[in-house]
Amino acid sequence: MSAHPWFAGAATPRVLAHRGLVTPAEAAHGIVENSFAAVAAAHSAGAEYVESDCHLTADGVVVLFHDDDLSRVTGDPRPVAAVGLRELESLMSERGGLLTLAQALDAFPTVRFNLDVKAAGAAEPVGRLVAPHGARVLLTSFSDDRRRAALAAAEAAGRGIRPATSAGSATITRLVAALALRSRRGVRRALDGVDALQVPERQGRIRIVTPRLVAAAHANGVEVHVWTVNEPADMARLVDLGVDGIVTDRADLALRELH
Repeated sequence: MSAHPWFAGAATPRVLAHRGLVTPAEAAHGIVENSFAAVAAAHSAGAEYVESDCHLTADGVVVLFHDDDLSRVTGDPRPVAAVGLRELESLMSERGGLLTLAQALDAFPTVRFNLDVKAAGAAEPVGRLVAPHGARVLLTSFSDDRRRAALAAAEAAGRGIRPATSAGSATITRLVAALALRSRRGVRRALDGVDALQVPERQGRIRIVTPRLVAAAHANGVEVHVWTVNEPADMARLVDLGVDGIVTDRADLALRELH
């Protein structure tokens, strides 16, 4: 498995709190995903890993937010990129509190963050911000270009250990094709420079997580993390299959089930 510090010394199988932790009771009080309260709840529940998402505000601040716009979370249809930090803080004030990336890294110094770069413009500032914290950050994106841009920015900052990384969609597509062709060379090339595969169990009718994929990843020193798994029985089944991590909305249940 990867020698990167993000993986070292933590309980396995890894439980990655997907956008923090919002229990039904907290949701009933208006708390939303990726808020300060959600990350604090995950930390309080014992989660060592928090998965979150990065967007850029109109005034250039990296914030933890999943969607391109505010409609689902706040009812405001504007894009995140069109709203300034102070206004976004106001919109999130009764929803658990806005959390910038800088605040997250400072307020939760023992949490290992799994950060998905959602916007192209956020890649470079995300890389610069996480550079001093590379030992406890894994950078990812559906876009391999965004992922690599963030990693390059972190490396250029030269402040310590380069963050870990997981594969983007194009890399995973190449891997699945190489596995279908039984090409060991293709598998090695797809996994080169990757510390983890973070994938859904299925993509439509295609099963992504198979014993062959898990074995190939492990043979190349790469972990497999599956998202988003909320039923304890599914968590246990996937761990029995050999996966190394579970990305879940219910980190509290996963920690009880798996640890």
